[in-house]
Amino acid sequence: MNEPHVAIVGATGAVGVEMLLCLEQRNFPVGKIKLLASSRSAGKTTTFRGETVTIEELTHESFEGVDIALFSAGGGISRDFAPSAAKAGAVVIDNSSAFRMDPDVPLVVPEINPDAAKDHPKNIIANPNCTTIISLMALAPLHRKFGLKAIIASSYQAVSGSGAQGILELEKQVKAIANGEQFTPDVYPRQIAFNVIPQVDSFTENGYTKEEMKMLNESRKILNLPDLKASCTCVRVPVYRSHSVSITAQFERHVTAQAARDAYCSDTPGVQIMDDPAAGVFPVPLDTTGKDDCLVGRIRESLVLDNALDLWVVGDQVRKGAALNAVQIAELL
Repeated sequence: MNEPHVAIVGATGAVGVEMLLCLEQRNFPVGKIKLLASSRSAGKTTTFRGETVTIEELTHESFEGVDIALFSAGGGISRDFAPSAAKAGAVVIDNSSAFRMDPDVPLVVPEINPDAAKDHPKNIIANPNCTTIISLMALAPLHRKFGLKAIIASSYQAVSGSGAQGILELEKQVKAIANGEQFTPDVYPRQIAFNVIPQVDSFTENGYTKEEMKMLNESRKILNLPDLKASCTCVRVPVYRSHSVSITAQFERHVTAQAARDAYCSDTPGVQIMDDPAAGVFPVPLDTTGKDDCLVGRIRESLVLDNALDLWVVGDQVRKGAALNAVQIAELL
């Protein structure tokens, strides 16, 4: 594909803005760019490679001549408009959960299963959940050497995972508390400032949230491990950007902490070791904010399970967990 015509759906949202930035920073060969959003944003302008681009209203006729359509406007918009884009001939790369578990839609992390992107019969490729991407970036190199068997994880998810409104909610609450003012939580069910909330997304019948079940279902699909066991607790924390995940991973074969460190090397792009805790070296959200790579540290042999490791992984969920991963999929095309 030579200098494709690219569209971004949800261009004014946090991930859409980051998608445009990734296209520019990675020098993606864009022939034409089309930025699509709701009628409220239509007519606004932004810049791409030094040129002014006017945002257009999203309609079912928006995709004529478009080769690649990057969607980041929520599942409802994707379910409504992605088939129109695909029918018009565009390959849709969708950041929502709308198509992830569709057997005819590949679910792709380019560093892990790039070949899956080659077969997209519906002209749709799905971007995984941000927490799943960040976790698997750390686990995939270990899986290739030791055979992943089970995952127990707890996530520490930044408020920007809820979009711009999550950031505003945290800012408003911190200011209100500092000034001794009353406030009512809006975006989250409980106060998020100086607090943590063990709920991300809505609860399902089994007591887990939808976000927690994504870790199980999406990891199985991406790694092609239908029998993988996974249990996750997703927690919202008062951090602006970058998710962290504490993971206990059990493997089929014997593994040591040093062997795990050795598994991350020059042929594991997108993930780096930051693991010298005695010297105070381990990753925190600020280390990854605005950056491409995920960082792994606190690698230890489990004191509970055989052939298991405890580790800590951090990644920018707006970037690698969403926008960058989508652009990398486009690069595969």
